[in-house]
Amino acid sequence: MGEDTLLVVIFGTLHLFGIGFAALLLLPLVREEQPKLWIPPQDDDGGGGSDRVAPEPPRDPSSGGLPLPDAMPARVRLRGPGRLADLTPLRDRRPAHTPAPAPQRERETS
Repeated sequence: MGEDTLLVVIFGTLHLFGIGFAALLLLPLVREEQPKLWIPPQDDDGGGGSDRVAPEPPRDPSSGGLPLPDAMPARVRLRGPGRLADLTPLRDRRPAHTPAPAPQRERETS
């Protein structure tokens, strides 16, 4: 048998083994008796989960409802059609420092 024929037989055998292993791995997916992988949770309240429903108000003021007692409003609101830099007040500039005196040359006395 020639070298070319031997290479074709070896690569053909390797391909057949690869196809066999792939079929073996895919066999459980083809079976008809598959268990359900995910079961959705059952809602007892009958709601659809809308995010438009307002939250219930807290029953006790000390329960920590919204707004929080120590909440401070923001300085600016970001909902308008403007830049944030236009909404914040400008900071004061630092005062200019006086320049340091120029060093004086000492004169040599001879």
